[in-house]
Amino acid sequence: MSAAPRCALCSCLLLCGQTNLKSPQDLQVYIVNTDFTLRWNYTGNDTNVTFSAQYQLLGDFETNKAQWKELTGCQNVTGTKCDFSSALTEYYNRHNVRIRAERREEVSPWSSVFEMTPYLIAQIGPPGIELQSTNGVIKIKISPPEANQVRKMWISHLRFKYNLVIWENSSNAEFRSQIIFPDDIIDDLAPETTYCLKVQATLPSDLKEGLFSPIHCVKTTRKVKDLLCATNVSVFALNMEFYLHWSNQYKQHVSYNVQYLIGYLKKLQNCSSQWVNVPGCENITDTKCNFSSVIRGSFGFYYLRVEAVNEYNKSCLSNDVKVDPLVTNEIGPPGIKLDISDVLLHIQILPPGGSESEAMRNNYGLSYRVIYWKNSMNNEEEVKMKEIKQTLGTVSDLTPSTLYCVKVQAFSEIYNKSSHFSKEECIKTPGDKILPLIILATFVIALIAVLLVAMPLIFALYQAYSKIKYVFFPSCQPPLNIEGFGEQHFSSPYMSATEELIENCCILESITTEEVNQTDPITTEEVNQTDPKDYKHCKQSSRDSGNYSNDDDTSGSKVCEETLEKEIV
Repeated sequence: MSAAPRCALCSCLLLCGQTNLKSPQDLQVYIVNTDFTLRWNYTGNDTNVTFSAQYQLLGDFETNKAQWKELTGCQNVTGTKCDFSSALTEYYNRHNVRIRAERREEVSPWSSVFEMTPYLIAQIGPPGIELQSTNGVIKIKISPPEANQVRKMWISHLRFKYNLVIWENSSNAEFRSQIIFPDDIIDDLAPETTYCLKVQATLPSDLKEGLFSPIHCVKTTRKVKDLLCATNVSVFALNMEFYLHWSNQYKQHVSYNVQYLIGYLKKLQNCSSQWVNVPGCENITDTKCNFSSVIRGSFGFYYLRVEAVNEYNKSCLSNDVKVDPLVTNEIGPPGIKLDISDVLLHIQILPPGGSESEAMRNNYGLSYRVIYWKNSMNNEEEVKMKEIKQTLGTVSDLTPSTLYCVKVQAFSEIYNKSSHFSKEECIKTPGDKILPLIILATFVIALIAVLLVAMPLIFALYQAYSKIKYVFFPSCQPPLNIEGFGEQHFSSPYMSATEELIENCCILESITTEEVNQTDPITTEEVNQTDPKDYKHCKQSSRDSGNYSNDDDTSGSKVCEETLEKEIV
């Protein structure tokens, strides 16, 4: 009967009150990988009762708009469980499931709805296991859940991690748990002892733990020591420089090949073909190898091993060593440079690994612990500390003329790592500058005072010198019209002047020769003997000499006339 007629009949019976069937209760859905099982309880005493279920795919639709469909694998079921693995394919969408009891044409009311999202309630199934006992160890190969299934609940099996539980097959066994890889070796086992183990697959990112595999037991063998194999394989790393060291017990000629494997490849079942030789560490006879070149990034991890080969081409592989770069690496001490200013001690920190080491700067989030103290004879001097994140630091409150010593330690809070302290560096602070400043200020003030006193004195001396020089050593020359008076010195206006001798001159009127001759011939001769220069001097007035006479012009004329008369006589 199809679902529609049955629903109509059920509605009719319910309305008529003629059904005696009870509804199933306690619906549960169990999912392991892609295996779906529906379970329920039925408390009725009815016989010949069957059960049919429906599901509703919600997806992006509202509940009241989604259609109910028959759940394939859960129709006309006589028991209280059914397998509907082939019915659902949308593992990440929400589904509603319901069920009812049926007997011929009679049906019960639908049960309460069970809501689920398959991926969220699914369990991880048990993985497959293959064991091999050899040379005192157990080699194990693990196949992931759903390895042979077409439909998969878990998209990537590389996300699985495997948890191994192993114990001795004895009455007082101690269980040991460890994380292993799909292709791994279990060592540290007692020889010729039976061990039992089981494996569980987990998805830590989804907080899911799967079902354990069936228990497998195997007996170990005695371990044969092969001297050819490299032993004590270890990694030393400082400032992102990585070295692999090992020991050699083989007394004859042996060469080594260092191999590495990128961490995620270890999760593959057949990873043996993924191992690659480290460049520069092939066919070497030394027992160390620098493999920094294969560390391509700071994140992720690597595995390394050493292959020893003798002269007969027999080889032996060492145990694998895991390298997580940022965890394995150790932080080296930083470098420091000191400088002093007037009041500050400047500390320049050189990061570990040098300026070219980006991994040290970018990934560790380095901080620095600065220790400084006064290096004096007093051993009770306090050692001070400060923490900084920058590569430049300062220290204040310095004491003048004191030797300060500094050392620095680098540390990473993220990785809980710290370096050794750097080499101590010391520097002396300059002396107290208060006294030199006082001396300088005193000198400047004294210089200003001397200048203020000396400048007026120098000015007065200069003025006196100028006056004296002007008086006694005049720079001007007498005019050309008085150069004839050589016996008279040019007088300075600043000296007390003596009264000048005034030359009395007169003007001779024009006297004709006839008049003189008429008077006396002798007179005429005397007149002719008169020096013309005397005439000129007489004719020149006292004003021509550049000096004014105290006498008036009349007196001067009289004197001149008297003199002339005497000469005539």
